[in-house]
Amino acid sequence: MKSLIKILVVAVVFVAVSCKKDSAPNYQFMPNMYESVGYETYGEAAFPDGVEAQVPVEGTIPRGYVPFDIENSNEGYLLAKETLVSTIDSTQVDLERGKALYDIYCGICHGNKGKGQGKLVKREKILGIPSYDDVGRAITEGSIYHTIYYGKNAMGSYANQLNEEERWQVVAYVLKLKSDLEK
Repeated sequence: MKSLIKILVVAVVFVAVSCKKDSAPNYQFMPNMYESVGYETYGEAAFPDGVEAQVPVEGTIPRGYVPFDIENSNEGYLLAKETLVSTIDSTQVDLERGKALYDIYCGICHGNKGKGQGKLVKREKILGIPSYDDVGRAITEGSIYHTIYYGKNAMGSYANQLNEEERWQVVAYVLKLKSDLEK
Protein backbone atom coordinates (compact mmCIF):
# COMPACT_ATOMS: atom_id res chain seq x y z
CA MET A 1 0.00 0.00 0.00
CA LYS A 2 2.84 2.38 0.90
CA SER A 3 4.65 1.60 -2.33
CA LEU A 4 1.47 2.36 -4.30
CA ILE A 5 1.27 5.80 -2.69
CA LYS A 6 4.95 6.45 -3.45
CA ILE A 7 4.46 5.47 -7.09
CA LEU A 8 1.40 7.69 -7.36
CA VAL A 9 3.28 10.70 -5.88
CA VAL A 10 6.22 10.18 -8.25
CA ALA A 11 3.82 9.94 -11.23
CA VAL A 12 2.04 13.17 -10.27
CA VAL A 13 5.34 15.03 -9.85
CA PHE A 14 6.60 13.66 -13.17
CA VAL A 15 3.44 14.75 -15.01
CA ALA A 16 3.57 18.22 -13.42
CA VAL A 17 7.21 18.73 -14.35
CA SER A 18 6.91 17.32 -17.85
CA CYS A 19 3.93 19.54 -18.73
CA LYS A 20 5.90 22.73 -18.06
CA LYS A 21 7.24 24.36 -21.22
CA ASP A 22 9.15 27.62 -21.06
CA SER A 23 8.67 28.26 -24.78
CA ALA A 24 4.87 28.00 -24.72
CA PRO A 25 2.23 29.11 -22.22
CA ASN A 26 1.25 26.54 -19.65
CA TYR A 27 -2.19 25.07 -19.33
CA GLN A 28 -4.58 26.98 -17.11
CA PHE A 29 -6.79 24.89 -14.94
CA MET A 30 -9.84 26.95 -13.92
CA PRO A 31 -8.97 30.11 -15.90
CA ASN A 32 -11.78 32.05 -14.18
CA MET A 33 -9.60 32.09 -11.06
CA TYR A 34 -6.77 33.80 -12.97
CA GLU A 35 -8.68 36.13 -15.23
CA SER A 36 -11.65 37.63 -13.45
CA VAL A 37 -14.27 39.58 -15.31
CA GLY A 38 -13.71 43.30 -14.75
CA TYR A 39 -16.68 45.64 -14.73
CA GLU A 40 -16.40 49.30 -15.53
CA THR A 41 -17.59 51.55 -12.72
CA TYR A 42 -20.24 53.34 -14.75
CA GLY A 43 -20.63 50.67 -17.41
CA GLU A 44 -23.54 48.36 -18.02
CA ALA A 45 -24.24 45.78 -15.36
CA ALA A 46 -26.77 43.25 -14.22
CA PHE A 47 -28.48 45.73 -11.90
CA PRO A 48 -31.98 47.00 -12.77
CA ASP A 49 -30.82 50.55 -13.56
CA GLY A 50 -27.95 49.22 -15.67
CA VAL A 51 -25.17 50.92 -13.67
CA GLU A 52 -22.47 49.07 -11.75
CA ALA A 53 -21.79 51.81 -9.15
CA GLN A 54 -24.70 51.74 -6.72
CA VAL A 55 -25.68 54.23 -4.02
CA PRO A 56 -25.98 52.73 -0.50
CA VAL A 57 -29.46 51.95 0.72
CA GLU A 58 -31.19 54.90 2.39
CA GLY A 59 -30.58 54.94 6.14
CA THR A 60 -27.32 52.98 5.88
CA ILE A 61 -24.76 53.82 8.57
CA PRO A 62 -21.07 53.04 7.92
CA ARG A 63 -19.28 50.74 10.36
CA GLY A 64 -17.71 52.58 13.27
CA TYR A 65 -19.83 55.69 12.65
CA VAL A 66 -22.19 56.93 15.34
CA PRO A 67 -24.69 59.52 14.10
CA PHE A 68 -24.88 62.81 15.99
CA ASP A 69 -28.52 63.78 16.38
CA ILE A 70 -28.06 67.46 17.19
CA GLU A 71 -28.20 69.67 14.12
CA ASN A 72 -25.57 72.11 12.91
CA SER A 73 -27.24 75.40 13.77
CA ASN A 74 -27.23 78.02 16.53
CA GLU A 75 -30.25 76.30 18.08
CA GLY A 76 -28.40 72.96 17.93
CA TYR A 77 -25.36 74.56 19.54
CA LEU A 78 -27.48 75.95 22.40
CA LEU A 79 -29.25 72.60 22.80
CA ALA A 80 -25.90 70.80 22.98
CA LYS A 81 -24.57 73.40 25.42
CA GLU A 82 -27.51 72.82 27.77
CA THR A 83 -28.17 69.10 27.45
CA LEU A 84 -25.22 67.17 26.00
CA VAL A 85 -23.01 65.38 28.51
CA SER A 86 -19.99 63.14 28.05
CA THR A 87 -20.58 59.49 27.21
CA ILE A 88 -17.34 58.46 28.93
CA ASP A 89 -17.24 58.32 32.71
CA SER A 90 -14.47 59.67 34.93
CA THR A 91 -12.61 56.34 34.99
CA GLN A 92 -12.29 56.36 31.19
CA VAL A 93 -10.97 59.93 30.95
CA ASP A 94 -7.32 59.88 29.94
CA LEU A 95 -5.97 63.43 30.23
CA GLU A 96 -2.59 62.46 28.76
CA ARG A 97 -4.27 61.16 25.62
CA GLY A 98 -6.59 64.18 25.58
CA LYS A 99 -3.55 66.46 25.82
CA ALA A 100 -1.81 64.65 22.94
CA LEU A 101 -4.90 64.98 20.73
CA TYR A 102 -5.40 68.60 21.80
CA ASP A 103 -1.80 69.45 20.95
CA ILE A 104 -2.17 67.90 17.51
CA TYR A 105 -5.53 69.36 16.49
CA CYS A 106 -6.25 72.35 18.73
CA GLY A 107 -3.01 73.73 20.14
CA ILE A 108 -1.87 75.29 16.85
CA CYS A 109 -4.67 77.88 17.15
CA HIS A 110 -5.86 77.80 20.78
CA GLY A 111 -2.39 77.47 22.33
CA ASN A 112 -1.15 74.71 24.61
CA LYS A 113 -2.65 76.41 27.68
CA GLY A 114 -5.97 77.41 26.10
CA LYS A 115 -5.31 81.15 26.18
CA GLY A 116 -5.92 81.55 22.44
CA GLN A 117 -2.26 82.21 21.71
CA GLY A 118 -1.29 79.36 19.42
CA LYS A 119 1.45 79.55 16.80
CA LEU A 120 -0.94 80.64 14.05
CA VAL A 121 -2.25 83.47 16.23
CA LYS A 122 1.26 84.60 17.17
CA ARG A 123 2.22 84.66 13.49
CA GLU A 124 -0.99 86.61 12.76
CA LYS A 125 -2.30 83.99 10.33
CA ILE A 126 -5.63 83.97 12.18
CA LEU A 127 -7.05 86.47 14.64
CA GLY A 128 -9.59 86.58 17.41
CA ILE A 129 -9.35 83.28 19.28
CA PRO A 130 -10.64 83.86 22.80
CA SER A 131 -9.20 82.28 25.90
CA TYR A 132 -11.15 79.47 27.56
CA ASP A 133 -11.55 81.56 30.73
CA ASP A 134 -13.03 84.68 29.08
CA VAL A 135 -15.99 86.04 31.02
CA GLY A 136 -18.47 85.90 28.13
CA ARG A 137 -17.42 82.39 27.20
CA ALA A 138 -19.44 79.95 29.28
CA ILE A 139 -18.34 76.74 27.59
CA THR A 140 -19.68 73.34 28.62
CA GLU A 141 -19.06 69.74 27.63
CA GLY A 142 -21.84 69.90 25.09
CA SER A 143 -20.76 73.17 23.50
CA ILE A 144 -17.16 71.96 23.14
CA TYR A 145 -18.27 68.66 21.61
CA HIS A 146 -20.67 70.41 19.20
CA THR A 147 -17.89 72.79 18.13
CA ILE A 148 -15.43 69.95 17.56
CA TYR A 149 -18.05 68.00 15.61
CA TYR A 150 -19.35 70.79 13.36
CA GLY A 151 -16.85 73.62 13.78
CA LYS A 152 -17.75 77.20 14.60
CA ASN A 153 -16.98 80.51 12.89
CA ALA A 154 -13.53 80.13 11.23
CA MET A 155 -12.85 76.79 12.93
CA GLY A 156 -13.62 73.80 10.76
CA SER A 157 -15.06 70.45 11.78
CA TYR A 158 -12.83 67.76 13.27
CA ALA A 159 -15.44 65.01 13.02
CA ASN A 160 -13.40 63.15 10.39
CA GLN A 161 -10.11 63.41 12.27
CA LEU A 162 -11.37 62.36 15.71
CA ASN A 163 -13.72 59.51 16.55
CA GLU A 164 -16.37 59.92 19.23
CA GLU A 165 -14.24 58.66 22.11
CA GLU A 166 -11.30 60.87 21.10
CA ARG A 167 -13.59 63.92 20.90
CA TRP A 168 -14.73 63.32 24.47
CA GLN A 169 -11.09 62.97 25.58
CA VAL A 170 -10.34 66.37 24.02
CA VAL A 171 -13.46 67.83 25.70
CA ALA A 172 -12.24 66.58 29.10
CA TYR A 173 -8.82 68.13 28.48
CA VAL A 174 -10.31 71.48 27.39
CA LEU A 175 -12.38 71.59 30.58
CA LYS A 176 -9.20 70.89 32.58
CA LEU A 177 -7.45 73.78 30.80
CA LYS A 178 -10.43 76.01 31.54
CA SER A 179 -10.39 75.14 35.24
CA ASP A 180 -6.59 75.69 35.36
CA LEU A 181 -7.00 79.16 33.81
CA GLU A 182 -9.77 80.13 36.24
CA LYS A 183 -7.63 79.43 39.35
